[in-house]
Amino acid sequence: MRFKIKAELSPENQLQQLIEQHYPAVKTAGFHLSPVAGLTGESWKITSPAGDMLARHQSGERRNAGVERQREHAILRHIARQTLGPCVRLSSPPWLLVEWIAGTPLSEAAFVSAQGQKPVSQSLAKLHRLACSGYPLDLRRQFARYWQHVDRRRLTPRWLALHQKMIRRKLPVPLKMALLHMDIHAGNLLETEKGMRIIDWEYAADGDIALEFAALFRGNDLDPLQQDAFLREYAEAGGYQDLPLFRQQIKRWLPWVDYLMLLWFEVRWAQTADKKYSEWAQPLRVRLFGRVHD
Repeated sequence: MRFKIKAELSPENQLQQLIEQHYPAVKTAGFHLSPVAGLTGESWKITSPAGDMLARHQSGERRNAGVERQREHAILRHIARQTLGPCVRLSSPPWLLVEWIAGTPLSEAAFVSAQGQKPVSQSLAKLHRLACSGYPLDLRRQFARYWQHVDRRRLTPRWLALHQKMIRRKLPVPLKMALLHMDIHAGNLLETEKGMRIIDWEYAADGDIALEFAALFRGNDLDPLQQDAFLREYAEAGGYQDLPLFRQQIKRWLPWVDYLMLLWFEVRWAQTADKKYSEWAQPLRVRLFGRVHD
């Protein structure tokens, strides 16, 4: 049963009302809300003697950045038996409440070490063996959505030409379609008593497994040796076996990942005016446009 939440309330007050309506035992025992650090600032930890949860909010800004809590909810349900991600506790738009996973985030050093790559690769191989979720990643649609929210003052003729090229360009033929996480980095990987767990599934969707690794390699700026180590561990864990072909396919996806990342950074820059997003976008602008200021 869904309860109406007053839209004029602040997100924190909305969440408090939601908990009181759906979890009377938590209300009775008492609970504490604390914002969770991150790039979006739209998640809250619910601490209570009855158990901890993570509340994820669906704002207009998050929707513009490609986040859909309904899709995230469905995907978490889809993987629920695999102990890969958090369990869903409640879906009541605009909120999604999930299990708070107790664990230690993987360090940057561990992420690129042989010891860290093994469980990460095993988790990805396990994920990629699952049936597709029914939520395909439509990159052209995502590009078009992001494009609507880019600061028009930052557009250049070279960028306009590139955008048209990417919209019309033919996508690589997939090697293997599977459910992808699409945001694998050290901060989204937790070492727990039950092994490696993956959090933050808000960008997960169905796509080519090579796209997952293209995003992983670019997003974490891995060098060729680190990339090869990941691919070998992935193959040993039961992932794609033909590594030369896999490397070629990953390379085909890199321009798409570069442009996806650039647009995401630019949308977040337009939303927040936070200089870090512009700084993160600059190397991508150079790679894609070939110039520092264009």
